[in-house]
Amino acid sequence: MEENKDYIVRATAAGGQIRAFAATTKNLVEEMRKIHNTSPVISASLGRLLTGGAMMGVMMKGEDDLLTLQVKGDGPVGGMTVTADSQGNVKGYANEPQVILPASAKGKLDVGAAVGKGILRVIKDMGLKEPYVGQTILQTGEIAEDLTYYFAVSEQTPSSVGLGVLMEKDNTVKQAGGFILQLMPFAQEDVISKLEQNLLKVPSVTAVLEAGNSPEQMLEILLDGLSMQIAGRTGTRYQCNCSKKRVERAIISIGKKEIEEMIAEGKEIEAGCQFCSRKYVFTVEELKAMAARK
Repeated sequence: MEENKDYIVRATAAGGQIRAFAATTKNLVEEMRKIHNTSPVISASLGRLLTGGAMMGVMMKGEDDLLTLQVKGDGPVGGMTVTADSQGNVKGYANEPQVILPASAKGKLDVGAAVGKGILRVIKDMGLKEPYVGQTILQTGEIAEDLTYYFAVSEQTPSSVGLGVLMEKDNTVKQAGGFILQLMPFAQEDVISKLEQNLLKVPSVTAVLEAGNSPEQMLEILLDGLSMQIAGRTGTRYQCNCSKKRVERAIISIGKKEIEEMIAEGKEIEAGCQFCSRKYVFTVEELKAMAARK
């Protein structure tokens, strides 16, 4: 893998008793920062959610499977939404991208304070009649612990999630990445205790990346002594697949009355995509056609 490419590595350990994922996501988090002009604390908050989402996306089997993570809290960010597919494409936005907060007691970006108390919703659209929806209470608002809790409660899978975003002094992204370790139902006690000991050796995801380690090396540290086997690698990137047609569907969904009000104003409207800020212009004629379809 090239130096500057983001990717996710998949692995198993202890004869299949553990499955593991690790990622480096610096470029995609920086791409998000540029698109949304996020403040440092929101770059960290949304960057963690994007990283978690990218790894959870590649956990899905189907080519067309889609995963959505929604965080809604009473903190100043209001909420964040991330969508990922099974090929490593991910995108997201924060309701309030420019939140500025003082550092936490530990001198770190205070993601928990930005998010506040609230809920995490995980929606998996796997082509069935109804999407799977799991909802849990936010534990800390720091994202990694909230996903750990979600896996335990909603998917009954004991997991450990680590996520991190480190910012440069000029507020660009210096490092970003994460890991997800999951125990299979038949995991033995000695394997579990060894894994717990290894986790204590990892101060933070960004410290491991900043020391020059790749996702593979991060897993070697986490799965030390547990005979890890790499199962594969998937490139990951920030990618929005919006189109004028999709934005049109969103406008139609707001209702005929609202569309008619826009037509009455007699001016073309500009609608932006929340994920990539691309702008789409709709003429009065196009709005009339939409209203007729509605």
